[in-house]
Amino acid sequence: MYNTTGATFQRLYGVPVKAVLYMTPCLLFLYVNGVMLFTLMSKPVFQETTRYILFGHLLFSDSLHLTMSMVMYMLAVIRLKMISYVCMVMSCSAGIIATISPFNLAVMSLERYVAICFPLRHAQIATCRRTHVAIAVMWVLGSLNSLIEVFVFVTIESTPFTMQIFCSRYNLYTQQIYIELNIAFTTLNFVTVGVIIIYTYIAILVTARSVSSDKTLASKAHKTVLLHLIQLGLCLSSTLFNTINTLIHWHMDPVVVMHIQYVLFVGLIIFPRCLSPLIYGLRDPTFKHVFKYYFAFGFRNSVKP
Repeated sequence: MYNTTGATFQRLYGVPVKAVLYMTPCLLFLYVNGVMLFTLMSKPVFQETTRYILFGHLLFSDSLHLTMSMVMYMLAVIRLKMISYVCMVMSCSAGIIATISPFNLAVMSLERYVAICFPLRHAQIATCRRTHVAIAVMWVLGSLNSLIEVFVFVTIESTPFTMQIFCSRYNLYTQQIYIELNIAFTTLNFVTVGVIIIYTYIAILVTARSVSSDKTLASKAHKTVLLHLIQLGLCLSSTLFNTINTLIHWHMDPVVVMHIQYVLFVGLIIFPRCLSPLIYGLRDPTFKHVFKYYFAFGFRNSVKP
């Protein structure tokens, strides 16, 4: 009786409050990301420099991830049923978007590695065309897991595409093979990206200590790559959400589970994706100056930068 009453109270009062608390930071960071993307498009130098192109792509993918998370969260809150086909499209989109940020961090680290360790060849290697090719490769690699899941679903599942379900991976992908595929791709992706970032960090650190290098530039670059590694760790922590979410369902009261799910979702899924503008954008003096102008609608500066 107590559990039923508590669950009912949570649905009536707790869920709307949590939805507001969850949506507020998401909307705030979507606004910040939007201003940053507008800033990047406002100056030719930002559109023609590799690191700014990659930063803009990181902001774009994180914004898509936040938007998709908001949509999926609201669908779960209102418990809206949808046909399996639509749920599969949304689930695949969310899965692809979630894998882009780690790949982007790896490419950003490689760009800094080339800039510091091969400064004379940086302009030749890090061209706009090659940057766009690298971005295309990210999306192809990020799509592999989701496309294979769709192929397996069509091949072995007997669930009709028109059946209505509550949209979640648990309801859509019920076979053990999906868990194994997800673990395999997640492990491969994060190990590969981790090795790249650690290697570039060590290489830049060694270069920073050499006599012939630009000490200031190299020091800043190795700190940037270290931030890439920290954010990769935060992105990796988001993969723990599904595992912990499964475990707590078996051992805890439903009302307590609802509280824990909310904390885990905000802490492991949303928070890491909100750090990109704070970690990267505000550390760049040139970008920071222009961003402040647009963020304050030009009121704090009389002259447009």
